[in-house]
Amino acid sequence: MPLLPRRGRRRDRSGPVAPQRWGLCGGHRGPVDAAPLEMMPPEEDSPAGGGEGDGGLVLLQARKNGSTRKQGCDPFAQTQRSKLQHRRARINQQINKEMRMRAGAENLFRATSNHKVKETVALELSYVNSNLQLLKEELEELNSSMDVYQNDSESISVPMIPLGLKETKELDLLVPLKDLISEHYGEDGILFEKEIKEFMELRQAMRTPSRNEAGLELLMEYYNQLYFLDSRFFPPTKSLGVFFHWYDSLTGVPSHQRALAFEKGSVLFNIGALHTQIGARQDRASLPGLNQAIDAFQKAAGAFNYLKENFSNAPSLDMSAASLNMLVRLMIAQVQECVFEKMTLLRAQHDFLARLQLAQEAARVEDVYSLVHQTMTQAHVKDYVPFSWITMVHVKSEHFKALSHYFAAIALCDCPVASDAELPEQEKAFIQFHITMPEGPSLRTLLQDPEERRKLGKAHLKKAIMKHEEAMRIHGLCKILRKMDILQEVLSFAHKRSLSKYSEIDHEEDFFETGDAPDIHPKTHQKPEIKSPNFSQVKVTDLFHRLGPLSVFSAKNKWYPVRRVHLMRGENGFGFTLRGDSPVLIAGVIPGGCAAEAGLKEGDYIISVNGKDCKWSKHAEVVQLLKSTGEEGVEIGVITLQGSEGPKAADKKAAAMSSGSGLLKSNKENSRKSLMNNKSASTLLVWSKKSKRSKKSTYGIPFTAVGDNEAMY
Repeated sequence: MPLLPRRGRRRDRSGPVAPQRWGLCGGHRGPVDAAPLEMMPPEEDSPAGGGEGDGGLVLLQARKNGSTRKQGCDPFAQTQRSKLQHRRARINQQINKEMRMRAGAENLFRATSNHKVKETVALELSYVNSNLQLLKEELEELNSSMDVYQNDSESISVPMIPLGLKETKELDLLVPLKDLISEHYGEDGILFEKEIKEFMELRQAMRTPSRNEAGLELLMEYYNQLYFLDSRFFPPTKSLGVFFHWYDSLTGVPSHQRALAFEKGSVLFNIGALHTQIGARQDRASLPGLNQAIDAFQKAAGAFNYLKENFSNAPSLDMSAASLNMLVRLMIAQVQECVFEKMTLLRAQHDFLARLQLAQEAARVEDVYSLVHQTMTQAHVKDYVPFSWITMVHVKSEHFKALSHYFAAIALCDCPVASDAELPEQEKAFIQFHITMPEGPSLRTLLQDPEERRKLGKAHLKKAIMKHEEAMRIHGLCKILRKMDILQEVLSFAHKRSLSKYSEIDHEEDFFETGDAPDIHPKTHQKPEIKSPNFSQVKVTDLFHRLGPLSVFSAKNKWYPVRRVHLMRGENGFGFTLRGDSPVLIAGVIPGGCAAEAGLKEGDYIISVNGKDCKWSKHAEVVQLLKSTGEEGVEIGVITLQGSEGPKAADKKAAAMSSGSGLLKSNKENSRKSLMNNKSASTLLVWSKKSKRSKKSTYGIPFTAVGDNEAMY
């Protein structure tokens, strides 16, 4: 049952309520758990910034004032933006409640055959749909509150379009992770409650990031931790049984999935959204503020583009390919707008070539905003994007087209006629200035005759005034934009400035009809860059590193229960060879030796020596523990990976040693799948960042000849 606009029925809200063509958002009527969000292989490095074979992961960056989550999270700050987020969260909850009520009423309507019951349910559905429509309009009003995210400077600048963050529900992982640790890893889950609670605290803090670099680091830290969570607790053949709930950033429609990819994608979306808020708050009247705004919007474009290219089957419309494509183009357009503003600060005021460049920069801004407007008015996006956004983009397109013609007129009318030395350079620039050459005299005559310059300038001003008036007309169609005083002031100022200039150059004796000025060729001197997220920027440590190195102790691997083996040293030693570290691998077992008689096998991993945990121990440390044993012998704890038994498996490990060391350095979203599909790597431990260490640690000589740095027993 589609929701239709009820423009006449509005509750009294604090602030303006925007009209919008609301539908059911592509048919999503409630929580979604259909095709899981999938991830495609990106090209970034591991979030830890390196491998783990050196005995541990890179530690979290030290900070003087505490952890990132304390610096980057400010849930109690009573700022306008935090109040906006709290109102958005409340509305999301109400929308979720109304949608559940509607789903139940629709089921009853379809199931019953009683005519009176159908009439009653239909009436209730109309009330629910009305309430839902009002809630969605109120949410759109919040999403259109661009002034909250703008800077506090007294300078006048055109507002930018920021995005609100996606909201999520609290998530209790204590019981599911404890159960999986006990079942899969054979450890007491209670011993890992501290790590689980620390992860849950990080997730809770991530829900309310501060609008600064610390907030971005907080989101990036959580995103990187999800890499380890995926590897530790999400087996390829079994579900953890946990649902990740997120609300659409623009409509408030709830969605949930079991796939961790949905959690990753939503956090990545919020990274991009936070960049848009940081970009919108910069003081663009100064060069440093403009550079920061350009950087923020470029990073936002990179986050949305990365999400579009590496994730698929998103259950919410804000993460669909069409929406993300629109957001990338919007961010690029806002970067281009900042580049134009930067040019106005850097260029000389009365230089002819500088004015032409400003006109072409403005034409370029108009060009990219026109593309964004076309994208927003497409069928799959038009009914989803807030009406105020579509109107704002359309207004900017017309506004910057007017500015391009205004600066062209200023260049022609206010700048002095070129000297003989300057003429060749101005001719070269003017040839490429218009899309089609203006009618009339030759180019040289045009540039040297003040009257001809005035006529063409007057034509440009006429077109500028027409476009200013069109921008103001479109602006007046949107109730939310009409209440944005600063936008109204910018449009009015530009319009009056063009009118004033037109009156100045218009002569009473002008009997000629002002011609139609040709459009200006768009050109930019700073092409926007899409900056992909740098995941290695924030270093994290695996919270669950006590479980052991990920290359062995991960969700994709299965191993037999731990075996405790008591060994006595014989005449030829223990009778096995060791290779690598973290954990150390038994690479060979001498037939008839002590190790063979005790049941040790090629491919076993040593995880303890005399009760000391050796999962993260270096090669030399395990060697030293074995050498320190006396006549009473030594007790060794070993595990065997399922499917890795036998000599052939050990040969595969040795053959893959040289190539395997790079596998865990990859931070591809589907690293779990790619490692699982690589048969030679699935049973191979990546010993360290460098493979040279493993090559030097296997020896085929008798124990009596083994030196201190060698590892044969």
